Amino acid sequence: MAENFPPIRILIADDHTLFRDGLRALLGSIAGTLVVGEAATGEDAIAQVTALAPDVVLMDIQMPGMNGIEATWRIRQANPAIGIVVLTMFEDDDSVFAAMRAGARGYILKGADQAEMLRAIRAVANGEALFGPAIADRLLAFFSAKPSTPPPPFPDLTNREREILNLIAAGHGNADIAGRLFLSPKTIRNHVSSIFSKLQVADRAQAIVRAREAGLGTRA
Repeated sequence: MAENFPPIRILIADDHTLFRDGLRALLGSIAGTLVVGEAATGEDAIAQVTALAPDVVLMDIQMPGMNGIEATWRIRQANPAIGIVVLTMFEDDDSVFAAMRAGARGYILKGADQAEMLRAIRAVANGEALFGPAIADRLLAFFSAKPSTPPPPFPDLTNREREILNLIAAGHGNADIAGRLFLSPKTIRNHVSSIFSKLQVADRAQAIVRAREAGLGTRA
């Protein structure tokens, strides 16, 4: 007699209602999966994880407010057992590695077929990691093309956040950093807040100490 396993409990985090509806309909038609909730922002995804305790989160990268990479990092810090599969239209190297550093165990393009998506969900629910064929090819190409190098300091930071932290460590204020990077002061403030959170520091002075200990701030 076949064993009856509980369904994989899934939370869908994406700001596009039609995409969430499509995923819910798809997963609702498949035995062994159960959509327990939806979220349209990164902040909402974190709250829904706390309330619903899903096994797997299907996480979009581009969402208003907190993006999917930051939400993934925060969820994994608080709930390391939860598997996160990043769903995105993007397959650039920065997005792939940012998702991996944040703790995602799967990365699937939104154009993936049903079988590929289900393989990723089931693998991640079992504690494994699975990247779609297109992403796997990019990873192989990346590691084949580049010699092995030491990991960058603070791997939880995105490339942009590390760039901003380097400028902070060199003594630049937010307004100066905004001008140098052609970004708005509000965007810089948001990045700085994220950096402080990831480094678990209370203020700019502590961030500068951490950054300089890691060798940042010498070139800016």
